[in-house]
Amino acid sequence: MDQLQRISGPNENLSRDEAAWRAQTLDVHSYQVKLDLSEARDASVTGYRSTTTIVFSAEETTETFVDFIHESIRSITLNGVAVDPATAVTGSRIYLENLLPGEDSPNTLVVDGTAYYSRSGEGLHRYVDPADGLTYCYTQFEPSDARRVYANFEQPDLKAPFTFTVRAPREWHVASNQSASGVEEHGDGTATTNFAPTLPISTYITAVLAGPYFVATDSYSRTLSDGSELVIPLNATCRASIATHFDAQNILDLTKTGLDFFHELFDYPYPWGKYDSAFVPEYNLGAMENPGLVTFTEGYVFTSRATEGQHETRANTIMHEMAHMWFGDLVTMSWWDDLWLKESFADYIGTLANDEATEFSTAWITFANRRKGWAYVADQLPTTHPIVADITDLEAAKQNFDGITYAKGASVLKQLAAYVGAEAFRDASRKYFRVHEFSNTSLKDFLAVLEDASGRNMDSWADAWLKTAGVPVLGIELTESEGLVTAARLTQSGIDPLTNTPITHPHVLNVGLFDLVDGELTRTASHAVELTGTGVALDFLAGERCPDLILPNDGDATYAMVAFDERSLETLLGHLGTLGDPLARASCWAALWNMVRDARLAATDFLAAVRAHAESVTEVSVFAFLLEQANTAIGQYLPPELRADERQALADALVTWLDRANPGSDAQIAMARALAKLARGHVATDVVDSLLAGEPRWDSLVVDEDLRWALWQAKAATGRLDEAARAAMEADAAAHPSAVATSGRLLALAARPDAAVKAAAFGAVISGHDANGAALSNEAISATAAGFQLGGHELLDAHYAAYWPSLEDIWETLTMGLATRVIRGLFPASQNLGDAKVHPVVLEVDSWLQEHPAAPRALRRILLEERDALVRSLAAQRLCVGHVLHALESAR
Repeated sequence: MDQLQRISGPNENLSRDEAAWRAQTLDVHSYQVKLDLSEARDASVTGYRSTTTIVFSAEETTETFVDFIHESIRSITLNGVAVDPATAVTGSRIYLENLLPGEDSPNTLVVDGTAYYSRSGEGLHRYVDPADGLTYCYTQFEPSDARRVYANFEQPDLKAPFTFTVRAPREWHVASNQSASGVEEHGDGTATTNFAPTLPISTYITAVLAGPYFVATDSYSRTLSDGSELVIPLNATCRASIATHFDAQNILDLTKTGLDFFHELFDYPYPWGKYDSAFVPEYNLGAMENPGLVTFTEGYVFTSRATEGQHETRANTIMHEMAHMWFGDLVTMSWWDDLWLKESFADYIGTLANDEATEFSTAWITFANRRKGWAYVADQLPTTHPIVADITDLEAAKQNFDGITYAKGASVLKQLAAYVGAEAFRDASRKYFRVHEFSNTSLKDFLAVLEDASGRNMDSWADAWLKTAGVPVLGIELTESEGLVTAARLTQSGIDPLTNTPITHPHVLNVGLFDLVDGELTRTASHAVELTGTGVALDFLAGERCPDLILPNDGDATYAMVAFDERSLETLLGHLGTLGDPLARASCWAALWNMVRDARLAATDFLAAVRAHAESVTEVSVFAFLLEQANTAIGQYLPPELRADERQALADALVTWLDRANPGSDAQIAMARALAKLARGHVATDVVDSLLAGEPRWDSLVVDEDLRWALWQAKAATGRLDEAARAAMEADAAAHPSAVATSGRLLALAARPDAAVKAAAFGAVISGHDANGAALSNEAISATAAGFQLGGHELLDAHYAAYWPSLEDIWETLTMGLATRVIRGLFPASQNLGDAKVHPVVLEVDSWLQEHPAAPRALRRILLEERDALVRSLAAQRLCVGHVLHALESAR
């Protein structure tokens, strides 16, 4: 890009080339951001005053542009000279001319405008608590929504110190990345909080929190290697109405545990001053790594019974975000192509910290079963991409916060640690932080320190793992004679869908051998293997009796799906419940689920295995996930005619397990929640009714708000929310107003099998407004869409006709976050068996994509992914039909 090109019309989608041009021509010295939230409690006030002062130098250019998505602009001043907004502002950009050139002649830009309060979770989100009517605000900016709050250069490689000033109601808790340097009261019920300047950071990790939050405090101290004392003030915050449920001390203790771990691992002192952990409502993410002010979903404030698995997940998120204080905040990727340089590392190092530093010893088990499953799904989509992705613009960046960037990248880094050794990986990280502190990097920078630490040339490893796409598949080839193995090979198969070439990644892993011993699957050996290319001989099996189970990737050291040999698969389906090693067991369950998704294992066989063996799973996170998968298998991977019987069979199993579950156990609550969700399909109605009526069905089972709203939703979806039941549900919502109740009620109301209800729900979601014309929040849209989709085709199909012609308008008029929720939420569900080549929904997608070649790539990506999920479900359904027909034929 040789010179500035003014873009008219929609111009929020900053390109990589534009960002590179700005980075080459600008050096940002500082930001001062003043926000006036003093009227935030007035719902009729749509925006707030935002005044930004940017000091920057320009090299080799006298013009540039600043990003600001705004309601209005009062004034623009450049170097003391007024700039006419009518000529300078186009869309979300402010174009500047007559810049002072050179580092010694910095420019000072002042933009005084009004920004919008958000209901989408993007920018400055405003939330009114249904419990007490109090108003809360918080920001969420990644990857590019700081420009919704203040004028800036919205790209990660133009770092600068930020000084925030926030005016708000006097009694509010106000926070930002740094500690307050002073508070000025105005005598009108408002006060202005001035914050100390930050160290150089990117725009996307700046943050503001404002509202009547409950705050718990603590501090962390550590003696550093030079003898100095590092003291870090700690806060943990949440909404006042849920403070009684907030285990703040657990949060603060985990924070201190993590700070100890990362100081030991990275040998680089935490640089960001304080460490706040804020739990906020209607959050789009699990958490965000804003230095000094980490924001979390308030779903981690457990207002209902939380299992150990839920606590483990929360701890893992805390550690993930803390790893970002170094990987991401201290050293930041230059552009979103290298998003993995922070997310993959945080996912891997966060799980490592959870495993080694906390009480949660099953962190890698959960990772193998849940997290990697997310990666395998994403990597099999038609929109898969390398870990180091080709991100041409911000829309593409926003969609690459996916299972590849997070979980595949983390899995590959776990393999890298096995490949080069844990000490080399640690030493490389330490050097990386020292060499690149407060700057921006790319892949080559990390590979350079890794080569120095390990002595290995990393180019071929990076080319194989980071620059390719697709899932490797590990299998076993056996030749037997007279009951003994004569030859065995570990094989690698799979095709990179982008290059159509075979996958030949290097793997360092173990191959585990298991036999049935006294009726239990027991590991008899585990052999270290290094695999390159398409296969390697397993000489240790030659001359031996074939094991009952051969598990490639025993210990889950690498990233690959598993194709079991015939004997191993038969053993697993019959005896998986006897496999005592929890990591091996979780890996086997994950492999079976992948086979169902790939139409290599009939969903009926998987469901039979769940009913026979899932109860023996001791890790509640894995157990609960299995029950989720079983429910998904019934709804998506079974032909319609088999669903009722399989749903009833699973419900019967759950009731049986509940009858013998340990009272008050995590397993008991996981079973009850799964049964409530399953009951949306017209099973266990007596259980739903008795639990809602307060009748004790099982000892120590507490019907808390999460379970209670799941029960209400089941009652509504099955058409049993009559006038009396509706009144009882509404009374429940009124008596216990909360975020859970608000979303739960919306889902239940939209779930009712009534034509008028479905029409209203569809209209609300596709318009983004309720019946009174009020804008729906992000969570309200998702809850209403989920309720709408609970219904038969006779209720839903007529509405889908309006879906296709609305897509472009939805994309253009809503924020990307809200548009994504609407389009995914209303995508035509299909419960019908059929050939994908002639299936009406598949044909509709294909037709739309063909007729709209210029549609935004991000929109096309959503439709391609939804199409793939549908085609995959149809293939699995056809496999089940063939499986059942074969069984019937064999029975004759």
